[in-house]
Amino acid sequence: MKLCASILLAAIASANAFSASPIANKASLSRSTSVLNASKNKDKIASRSKWAEARGYCTATADAPADAAAAGLMTNAEGLEYVRLANGDSTSDIYLYGGCVTSYKVGGQEYVAVRPDAKMDGSKPISGGLSHCWPQFGPGEIQQHGFARNVNWTVKSMTDTTVELEMAPSDYTKEMWDKEFLCTFTVALEDDKLSTRMLVENKGEEAFDFQAALHSYFTVSALENL
Repeated sequence: MKLCASILLAAIASANAFSASPIANKASLSRSTSVLNASKNKDKIASRSKWAEARGYCTATADAPADAAAAGLMTNAEGLEYVRLANGDSTSDIYLYGGCVTSYKVGGQEYVAVRPDAKMDGSKPISGGLSHCWPQFGPGEIQQHGFARNVNWTVKSMTDTTVELEMAPSDYTKEMWDKEFLCTFTVALEDDKLSTRMLVENKGEEAFDFQAALHSYFTVSALENL
């Protein structure tokens, strides 16, 4: 399994992986993409499955009921909505709360980790998964890692294998960061990988600075097995 990430920024001269330079005008955009590739090595999958099962992290199996792979908008036991994508023997779960990817499974093998003590009821950001840090990474002028991870995103479009989520300003976000923006987060479950893309649009007349990152947690048995 490997993760490749790139930042593509329009109308600016340079950028780094977590920070965007000021957006020049209303039409400027910022894009961030990442790709998670599933391992094809059966020995590695078997090793990781055994390790995960021994620790209670992996409960799904390749012979799970067929309806477990159904795609669509679902609700967990605590009342939070999430989108399940399905493509053959692969699935991915994306929560509307925080726009957080909490699962990517191939043949029953989980590649994304969520902490066992994570709150899945919306009382605090989900601890684990591919968690958004936006518009700030780490500590700073607003709350730790920004607000994208603890607000509800909306579904703009959805198929069995892709979902497009949006986040726009609200009274809550304007209290700490009064900018006119529109964030679009796209997740695509392809035949052999899970791809994500983040698009930030400046909907106002004034330029603004922001930082963006996916605070990612992965399930691995050992570093030497990667």
